[in-house]
This record gives sequence, C-alpha cells and structure tokens, in this order.
Amino acid sequence: MNHLLPHLRDLRVAVTGGTSGLGLALVRHLHAAGAQVAFVARTPARVAEVARSLPGTHGLVADITRKDDIYPLALQITAALDGLDVLVNNASHLGPVPLALLADTACEDLETALAANLLGPFRLTKALLGALRASARDGRLATVVNITSDAAATPYPGWGAYGASKAALAQLSRIWHEELREHGVRVLALDPGDMDTPFHALALPDADPATLKRPADAASEILQQLITSKKPA
Repeated sequence: MNHLLPHLRDLRVAVTGGTSGLGLALVRHLHAAGAQVAFVARTPARVAEVARSLPGTHGLVADITRKDDIYPLALQITAALDGLDVLVNNASHLGPVPLALLADTACEDLETALAANLLGPFRLTKALLGALRASARDGRLATVVNITSDAAATPYPGWGAYGASKAALAQLSRIWHEELREHGVRVLALDPGDMDTPFHALALPDADPATLKRPADAASEILQQLITSKKPA
C-alpha cells in the first residue's frame, strides 16, 4: 500500500456502500493515504460509526436505489469534497436471498437488483458527470470505477438477478468509457474476486472464509488499477 500513497493523496473520492466489506476497505485505504473521502450507505448509525472511526471522512446517508436520493446525494458529495475526482459505484444487491433460479425469482427481486446494480450507478454517475469533467479539465484523475463480478460473464445457476444486472453494468461501463473519452473521463469495470465479506456470506453461507480474498487486499488491487490504468487519449 505504501507505494500507492503519493498517487492517492488529496484525491477526492466518493464510495457507495462504504460501511462494509470492500467499500469499507476502500474507504480505510483512501483515508490512510490522505485522500479526501465521502462514503455513502443507507444506515445512519453505521455511517456515523464509520465516520467517527475515520476522522475527516464524510459519511452520507442515502439509498442509491431511490431515484429521489440521487441528486441531493450528488450535491452533498461535491459540496463535501469541493468537487470530485473518482466515483466508486460499489453498493450492490444480490437479488433474492437465498439465491434462486430465474424461474423462481420474483419480478420485484429482479427490479431491486437492477435498481441497485445498474440504475443507481447510472443515475449517480450521470448526476456527477459535470464534476468529473471539471476534474479532467484540471488534469486530475477523473474516473468512475464500477464494481462488477465474474457472475456478469459466467452463467452461475441461482445468480440470475445479480449476474444479469452486473453484466449490464459492465457493458454500460464499456460504452460510457468510449463516450466520455473526449472529455478525459475514464470508466472502469473492475471485478474484485470472491471476498470474505458479509455480502458473500449472505449469498454462500457455507463457503470457507479461508478460501476467500481479504477485502483489504482486493481494495489495494483496485486502487492499483485506478492509478495505473491509462487516461483516455
């Protein structure tokens, strides 16, 4: 992590789903590196707890599945950070729990997965594009990181709602990366791998944690890709 510190210092970063698992690990790494960090989650008590443990971070309460939360959240992020360099769309929803075959998946469960894993990131990115373009004009990193999954490419039975929504997010990322190239804004779709998180335990409660990646290691890998990926030409 030490070699990342100079590249992350003073970077203005917003992380959704920032109070647990990978999101929390990213917030901790960024805070330790001297970045300016705003993190988002739905539970006020948990947001306040994380903010207290990481002085100087900005905890914001919002639900990215709610359309009405998006523009107020975007305003809060840019006000807290005085702009924005990097948006990490990390918050996700599994769909039905326990995992279910598509034939047994309620339409409402698919809608919820799409709202969290596709529409939420789309709306929040769109609302923050002005700030990201301004960051690019100032020669800063100007990047959106969308957290995806191998379930976006591999048809795992039972993972239909999650996998379909993450596949859509991955393709959205690729298209947006091309469309925003002329503005100097990157959009990266990154798969952190299987991690020992509450999210993974919810999906696969019998999995052996010893076989899974630590969220801190996955966060370090993502930040490495963030600073080494090429800027749009």
